[in-house]
Amino acid sequence: MKNLKYKTEPEYEEAMVEIDELMRRGEANLSELELKKIRKMALAAQAYEMEHYYIEPPRTFEGMIELRMYELRLKQKDLAKTLGVSDAKLSLIMNGKQKPDIPFIKAVHTKLNVSADFILQHI
Repeated sequence: MKNLKYKTEPEYEEAMVEIDELMRRGEANLSELELKKIRKMALAAQAYEMEHYYIEPPRTFEGMIELRMYELRLKQKDLAKTLGVSDAKLSLIMNGKQKPDIPFIKAVHTKLNVSADFILQHI
């Protein structure tokens, strides 16, 4: 299993089922060999996904915030709390009715890990 690579969708799907089965057992219940196997399979699955399931990155500041909100599984009220703003202010910014201020932009950069380059290019 040196250079594991999934070439077809069925191979990928079969691997995902096996990965899921191993993960359900829990890390503490897996042998060293199984842990190495799951890592190799996960890396091969990630490579397959990157090649076949490309998702275009957001093109707007608000789009990036929505993506990070989705990735972090945050509701809008939780996102507002994370960014240190009111629900109303977040809603206004997300709907384009208010420009983001410096503390908000800084919070998006630090709390949501959005690159400064992306922010500067999209504000």
